[in-house]
Amino acid sequence: MPASRTELFALLDRLGIKTRTFDHEPVFTVEQAKKVHEDVPGGHCKNLFCKDEKGVLWLIVALEDAVIDLKAAPAKIGSRRLSFGKPELLMEVLGIEPGSVTPFSLINDKTNRVNVILDEAMIKLDQLNFHPLKNDATTSITASDLLTFISACGHSPRIVAVS
Repeated sequence: MPASRTELFALLDRLGIKTRTFDHEPVFTVEQAKKVHEDVPGGHCKNLFCKDEKGVLWLIVALEDAVIDLKAAPAKIGSRRLSFGKPELLMEVLGIEPGSVTPFSLINDKTNRVNVILDEAMIKLDQLNFHPLKNDATTSITASDLLTFISACGHSPRIVAVS
């Protein structure tokens, strides 16, 4: 059973990570998200759940306006040719639905199947914003606390200039 928002926030509390969450209508695209994020400070991010041709899974996290060239990304991150992961695989591995992809979903990747890539431009910001497992809210977290969270979930994120 995937973690709930309550379980996510409990883990963040145990790690001593302070966050702020803003509830809003569900958003499914960066364009929709921009409309509800006008009053939320910090860098707003997009998250790409990908699979390479060898079946290796990748979560690429970048600022919402970053251009990620999936044909050029493999050379930058050390993967094979990338395509987007199917919704069934997303649910199986990260316990979330399309439109809700977030680094917070790494709480559900108990077997560490996903390789995490954080775009260098994004990680330079102090405050970052992500969905707390569903696309009907946005949670603000510092970049350093995001790294702490990802590590606590058993992942070793790589910071790469992927955009």
